[in-house]
Amino acid sequence: MTKKPKLELTWIGKDQRPKLEPRILLEDPSKSYHAQQRVTENDLFDNRLIFGDNLLALKALEQEFAGKVKCVYIDPPYNTGQAFEHYDDGLEASLWLSLIKERLILLRHLLRRDGVIFVQIDDNYFAHLKLIMDEVFGAARYVNTIAVKTKESSGASGGGEDKRLKKNIEFLLAYCGEDFVAFNDVYNEVELGKYLELMKLENRSFKYTSVLYKQGTKDYVKMIKDGAGNDMKLYKVIDYETRSISKLAKEEGITELEAIYKYYDYVHTTENAQTSIRTRVQEATDSLNNMYALEYYPVSGRNKGKLTELLFVGEQKRLVSWFKNVTFKAGDRIIKREKLGTFWDDLNWNNVTREGGVRFPNGQKPEKLISICLELASAKGDLVLDSFLGSGTTAAVAHKMGRRWIGIELGEHCNTHCVPRLKSVVDGSDSGGITATTSWKGGGGFRYYKLAPSLLQQDKWGNWVISKQYNAAMLAEAACKLEGFAYAPSTEHYWMHGHSTERDFIYVTTQHLTAEQLQYLSDEVGPQRSLLVLCTAFKGKAERWPNLTVKKIPMAVLKRCEWNHDDYSLNVENLPVAAQPAPEPVQGQLAFDSARPKARKATTKKRKP
Repeated sequence: MTKKPKLELTWIGKDQRPKLEPRILLEDPSKSYHAQQRVTENDLFDNRLIFGDNLLALKALEQEFAGKVKCVYIDPPYNTGQAFEHYDDGLEASLWLSLIKERLILLRHLLRRDGVIFVQIDDNYFAHLKLIMDEVFGAARYVNTIAVKTKESSGASGGGEDKRLKKNIEFLLAYCGEDFVAFNDVYNEVELGKYLELMKLENRSFKYTSVLYKQGTKDYVKMIKDGAGNDMKLYKVIDYETRSISKLAKEEGITELEAIYKYYDYVHTTENAQTSIRTRVQEATDSLNNMYALEYYPVSGRNKGKLTELLFVGEQKRLVSWFKNVTFKAGDRIIKREKLGTFWDDLNWNNVTREGGVRFPNGQKPEKLISICLELASAKGDLVLDSFLGSGTTAAVAHKMGRRWIGIELGEHCNTHCVPRLKSVVDGSDSGGITATTSWKGGGGFRYYKLAPSLLQQDKWGNWVISKQYNAAMLAEAACKLEGFAYAPSTEHYWMHGHSTERDFIYVTTQHLTAEQLQYLSDEVGPQRSLLVLCTAFKGKAERWPNLTVKKIPMAVLKRCEWNHDDYSLNVENLPVAAQPAPEPVQGQLAFDSARPKARKATTKKRKP
């Protein structure tokens, strides 16, 4: 049976996936930070700030957090071509594509089944990223492409002013998990004058064009019942008068906008509402062009339990819908709420570099941008992750919005930017960004982690050995992660370092175990349980103890991972130096791989500015 072809993006080295070592995380208590007292009962203290390569960090989180992250936001390096002058074959593009795909695969594992991931990108690699995300998450999991209006650029980005337009948008690609249903409702707030201008530009008509100029009086008609049998009072409205906004504006010599402001409480439209209440009003009234008022107590909705009046007018008794119900007053301004779409143009970039008290030019995003993503795709208490944390914006926003968070950053600004910024959020001294809109007062905290060194190192003879930086507890935790066990050392049994089920355990030691020691372990474990034993050496045949599985370390794990590999970074400056032609071998010397050109060096160098 032939394999069905599929649409996908291909590149050099796509199938050469790294064998990532699942590192353990080490907390640095001197950099962890918590409020001195709880501000609310729901203060979140166990957020995580991780310093280290984000590919290794994501792998380190996989076992504990698989399927638990509700919302991911990442803003990876865009690979806009700073290093292109050194390459002819697209090697730097291939490296970027491979490394971004590996991160997306891990993020997919971490994402909840009802979760959403947002990836921000510019136009250079948007098309590439879209195809990769289709492949990793599945084309059916694509939700939206969102265009984000950025700060105005002073010139055409990347040069070429003679042929390129100025860049002022970037994109958010949104993908979801299998059980995602819909985004939360989020609204834009637009001042009425600007809203009406936008309506005209988009060739849309403003439907709230009538004013109940005279409210008239009400004559009681009768009592009718709602669907639950509750009483509703029906009145006929006498001597009412409606006028159009345009007519009122013309009569009074004012603009239509001024007329809306003046008659705000009585501006309305009528709707062909499909409700049981309207049907009951139609059945209880005439078919003439009259107005009726209904007073009742709703059993659900925003007016539940409150005396509410509805007006019905015309031959079809259309529902009167008030403009004031879809807007609100802020001082002397009328604000219209519009459901959020896929073009976000109301972000203020002017002071973004001052948010959080840190400066991160050309990389920092407005707190409002991140807050919209989190508001769309998460709720208070949900877990949010950003594996390209930068200056700490996502963590700061998640904290202020009551979300739990994990942030990963490799650069030194993890310490110079993220730590002080997040401390100010915890203290409540950060007054910028979304602080006012969230009424943030401080509280909670975070734990600071760094990646442990590689478990295996080569000694001076080239042999792989357990790193001397590992103590017994670190070794046990690392071995548990490698073997898929939950690290949970017992206080009762020295040989219980972790478990995979209620009856399956793991024991890790650097000892050379004798047959007598293995027999003792077998007796302790008993016939109803099993124990995986990792040790440096042992005597005897393992088959003697059916409840034990004995493996030698490091040999048992040597081929599983790329050991002592610490840098999978995505920064363009860390791309491998272009390969140089290999020198001709001197006669008599061995030429290793001389027939095969090297695609990249084993080490990386930073290009000089």
